[in-house]
Amino acid sequence: MTNVTRPSRFCLGCLAILAFSLSACSSAVNGPGGRISKVKYYHLMPGYYPVTQAPEILFEYQHHLHGAVTMADYIEKYGHYYAVLWKVTDRDAGPVTVRFEYQQALSGLKKRTQEQYVDDIRRSNVSKFQVTGEEYKKSGRVTAWRVSVLRGKEELVSQQSALWN
Repeated sequence: MTNVTRPSRFCLGCLAILAFSLSACSSAVNGPGGRISKVKYYHLMPGYYPVTQAPEILFEYQHHLHGAVTMADYIEKYGHYYAVLWKVTDRDAGPVTVRFEYQQALSGLKKRTQEQYVDDIRRSNVSKFQVTGEEYKKSGRVTAWRVSVLRGKEELVSQQSALWN
């Protein structure tokens, strides 16, 4: 039997959480007309407070709760936050639509969609999506997602989570 102390178990647990968090950040995907370089994800869970001294982890937690004063404000902020980093090869060809499709745990196989219309396309772009508030309370956590960058009906690039079907 090994003599493992409580702090080392805690450190191992933190490393496991960090490894899982980093694996949740998706890697780059190239498409016929663009590239999704990363999909950054954050889940602000009810009843969870990060037990760490790492300033970057505390900052992200506090960043998503910014502006919440009452308990109702806090509850409204709970949910999933996504930041999609993307590029298109032809920036002058016209505006694009960034589409975020997702499924939630309590909504069965129903797919929901959020879209952003982008007419000021830059060299590097970020589109942010969130599933929070009443939608998060009623339908639960996001279990699968898909992000697409479209120009008209043409799909320039898309990326999806492992559970998307």
